[in-house]
Amino acid sequence: MRTLNPAESGTYLLAGTILTDGTAQPDSVVAFSGGLITYTGPRSGLDPSLLPGPEEIELPPGSMILPGLVDLHCHGAAGGDFPSGSGEAARTAVDYLHRSGTTTLLASLVTASREDLLRGMEGLSVLAGQGLIAGIHAEGPFLSHVRCGAQDPRFLLDPDLDFTQELIAAAGGYLRTMTYAPELPGASALVQLLVRNGVVPSLGHTDADAFSTAASLTGAAGLLAGSGDLETSRPTVTHLFNGMPPLHHRSPGPVAACLRLAARGTVAVELIADGAHLDPETVRMVFELVGAENVVLVTDSMAATGLPDGDYQLGPAAVSVQGSVARLGSNGSLAGGTATLLDVVRRTISAGVDPAAAVASATAVPAAIIGRQHQVGSLRAGLQADVVVVDADFRRVLVLRGGRPLAQPVVEQAPAPQAH
Repeated sequence: MRTLNPAESGTYLLAGTILTDGTAQPDSVVAFSGGLITYTGPRSGLDPSLLPGPEEIELPPGSMILPGLVDLHCHGAAGGDFPSGSGEAARTAVDYLHRSGTTTLLASLVTASREDLLRGMEGLSVLAGQGLIAGIHAEGPFLSHVRCGAQDPRFLLDPDLDFTQELIAAAGGYLRTMTYAPELPGASALVQLLVRNGVVPSLGHTDADAFSTAASLTGAAGLLAGSGDLETSRPTVTHLFNGMPPLHHRSPGPVAACLRLAARGTVAVELIADGAHLDPETVRMVFELVGAENVVLVTDSMAATGLPDGDYQLGPAAVSVQGSVARLGSNGSLAGGTATLLDVVRRTISAGVDPAAAVASATAVPAAIIGRQHQVGSLRAGLQADVVVVDADFRRVLVLRGGRPLAQPVVEQAPAPQAH
């Protein structure tokens, strides 16, 4: 066995416990060649005539092999801020996230001025066209003033179909998801327009009641089911519990409806399981109630990810990070996360969730939401050789993207946040 040289070609082998598609497969191997996976399974099933002379890459004992992680909600990292509109800053963030194990991601924008949003869409579409990101997530601007969180209230709007069409055009076909509040006038027409243009609606930053929430999500699910390219997708819920009223027994609000529909498989709910946005017991509860197949683990990461405490930007907003928890300097609202998706997976497992289930919610489930399940999110023959190897503590050992090894992230790691 030896280490892998990215400049070499050939067929390579990784051996360990494979965690993919919600299962754990001990004493198994993953073979890849030319950037694609060629075999996954027991070593005894490896056909030498089909895979002549695979070279085994040396891994530490006890290593686990995961698909490359898929993050549908992140705003930046390593000092780079996707909403800033800076191409160089965005590339810095993408590079860090890839190296940390998030090999597929949507770059998220925040509510901002019309000009900034259009410029952000255009800039990120370049990265999507180069294959560096899987597309764009628009968190706003059609969100609730009451539940705006870190979104700048100056730029919040009621749904505007003409402006939405401009945003879709500026994204060049790469707008994949948009967060919206269903109680706003025109929200139903907005959802229809999004689905017609291949964009997955994501309910969030909302003050809606349970009935309105359920009606909007059920309607969106029905539209997606008959939408061709997105017919295997589902609407999502942007960071469940955050940016919405808390569950109350006499006023259940959106949380009750989202949990009920997720348990039925109608929607998938995002969880920021970073130790700051959600208590670990809440994370475990949701997994047990709705199942890992209906949970999407996300980071909501911002520019401070991977960096020390200090002052940062999230789009137009000034953010202060203390103890690795990001808050608006103006009112103290949580303002994104500072954990990587591998950090989130590790903390989800620490909360009591089965490791294979946690991995599925950060790989196969989000890949299917954006229609990429036939390229990424699983370890199966024919898919991209996007692989993350971790040790027994789920710490990064090796990351491959398209079969090429990526070096360790080079910026300073931030300490783990404490639960709030």
